[in-house]
Amino acid sequence: FFSRAALEMLPYIDFKPDIIHANDWQTALVPIYFSIFYADKEFYRGMKTVFTIHNIQYQGKYGKELVEDVLGIPEPSVPLLEYGDCINMVKGAVECANRVTTVSPTYAQEILDPWFAYGLESILQERSWKLSGILNGIDVHVYNPETDEYLYANYTADDPDGKAEDKAELQQRLNLAQEPEAPLVGMVTRMVAAKGLDLLEQAFDRMMQQTNLQFVILGSGDWEYENFFKEMQSRYAGRVCACFGFIPELSHKIYAASDLFLMPSRTEPCGLAQMIALRYGAVPVVRETGGLKDTVTDSGGGKGNGFTFRDYSSDDMLGAVKRAVKGYADRDGWKILMRRGMECDFSWGHSANEYIRLYRSLLKNGK
Repeated sequence: FFSRAALEMLPYIDFKPDIIHANDWQTALVPIYFSIFYADKEFYRGMKTVFTIHNIQYQGKYGKELVEDVLGIPEPSVPLLEYGDCINMVKGAVECANRVTTVSPTYAQEILDPWFAYGLESILQERSWKLSGILNGIDVHVYNPETDEYLYANYTADDPDGKAEDKAELQQRLNLAQEPEAPLVGMVTRMVAAKGLDLLEQAFDRMMQQTNLQFVILGSGDWEYENFFKEMQSRYAGRVCACFGFIPELSHKIYAASDLFLMPSRTEPCGLAQMIALRYGAVPVVRETGGLKDTVTDSGGGKGNGFTFRDYSSDDMLGAVKRAVKGYADRDGWKILMRRGMECDFSWGHSANEYIRLYRSLLKNGK
């Protein structure tokens, strides 16, 4: 009803947009309704629709009985939404929208593959001409180590000394050993399988036994993973701390205190945590997937801003972590790597310009 109302109200408020941009399955009916009921009406003529997929796992699947009674879709248009034995909101939006975007260029390519597409690969392959990826951005005013009020000490890329105080204070708060030379690995994440936590389960003991790192994680999710990290905290007292829930001030403190930031995701459409980590001088260790691949490049050649691994393997993840720990021991080189990351631009200004280019291209080309 919201999607239909958003279109129906436009003449009543005398607002005639050039572009109507809908996001995810919750508003997928907007381009569908527009195509079926409004595109040929005089007031709406010339308007274009864009649909963004943030995570293709969530598609808005429902039984076919909803089509006419609830959604009001006429019988000739039902095939737009049909996919398999149900109706699929995202499928319908992909069919109807003038352009389809995802939240990173790599993810736009990945979802053409059955491994990532959750059953929608065929329709996306057929409509790949209208598909592109634009990275999300972060609020660089909220996430700014120079002014962040949540931090114990502020710092900048030019003067990063405050980061050491943030680390010491967080170690004290979380009952971690006061060891400034031990690299602190942070995670702020949903505790679900897609975030690669099964890799951590497989490699955690080796990671702790083969390095001198400390580890802190903040998040909540599946019982299996919460229980695992509670057990690791008990097993490695003074080196591991697991914090559960959504605690904004603590998340900021973890970004600021961490030397490394781990994201071994199975899939990551865009990812914001690695961008925030870079801004706070926490060097990311990530799997090369989705937005992680587009924002983090391996520093092995002396030019990257983090450490990456390609295969979804606990051995490969552990190898990347060990390379990062070895890099941390080179204090002069580490300062250069930190600064390189802190100077990356992941502001919304860059992303907004990409969307403006997309909108202008759509209006110019007329389809």
